[in-house]
Amino acid sequence: MRLLFAGSPRAAVPTLQALASGPHTVDTVITRPPTPQGRKRVLTPTPVEDAALERGLPVLHARSLTPLQDEVIARGADLGVIVAFGGLVREPLLSAPRLGWINLHFSLLPAYRGAAPVQHAIIAGETTTGLSVFRLTAGLDEGDLYAQRSHPIGAHDTAGSLLERLAVEGADVVADVVNRLAEGTIEPSPQQGEPTFAPKLDRRDGRLNFAEPASAVYARLRGTTPEPGAFGELDDGTVVKLLDASIAHDGPSPAPGALVLDGRRALVGTADRALEVITVQPAGKQAMSAIDWMRGLRDRDARRFA
Repeated sequence: MRLLFAGSPRAAVPTLQALASGPHTVDTVITRPPTPQGRKRVLTPTPVEDAALERGLPVLHARSLTPLQDEVIARGADLGVIVAFGGLVREPLLSAPRLGWINLHFSLLPAYRGAAPVQHAIIAGETTTGLSVFRLTAGLDEGDLYAQRSHPIGAHDTAGSLLERLAVEGADVVADVVNRLAEGTIEPSPQQGEPTFAPKLDRRDGRLNFAEPASAVYARLRGTTPEPGAFGELDDGTVVKLLDASIAHDGPSPAPGALVLDGRRALVGTADRALEVITVQPAGKQAMSAIDWMRGLRDRDARRFA
């Protein structure tokens, strides 16, 4: 078959690579335009564009597929495959490929429909998630399912580490669905159950509330790592990113938000037990050991997270 592929972030790369290595032809890759990155604001292509160019695949830039409507329809593709593109597909594009579009979504639909399923699953304290391949429709992640696979959430998984594994596993599932669609040996089934939703996170979602139990604080930290990033705000207003931490299972239990050095450990109190902070990044500074950072705090007003 001739395939269209739409995707942008690193999580979409394994699926593109699997399809490009398979028996079908990836006719066109659609991805978001290069964006300024780093302190020097260098225009940088998406990971999907880098992967496509490495394989000599034609690339189209778009923030939405709508402006490419005539060009996409003219391609006459058999199937569209979309992974984390970040834009909705509407008619007549939905019906343009002969077999429509399929989407790889990183949850067990109908759970966690939306842009941030992995992040929300971790924040909610889930111990299992998964992936779904479904037929794309006009509704948000509402289409019938071609395949699902469950996947455990590790006790120390971040959104980044879990998404990386799901992306690799999902690539094989998508490739299998594409092959079976080509053979005509697969039919979709309706989603079952009550839907839940996982909207895109913003910076505010990364703020840690140390008045909550340690398990909830740690879950939010993991679910917002690496994006949008977990942080606390000291009483003096300084914002500090918490890059790595774990729940402390022994030692003192400081008051919620209080910072304490316990030997070789940097602790912060929560509602029930301490969180051991390992790596931090104060505003405007490089990442550093939490112990070194805490030892350098001289102002009493800066020794507690608000």
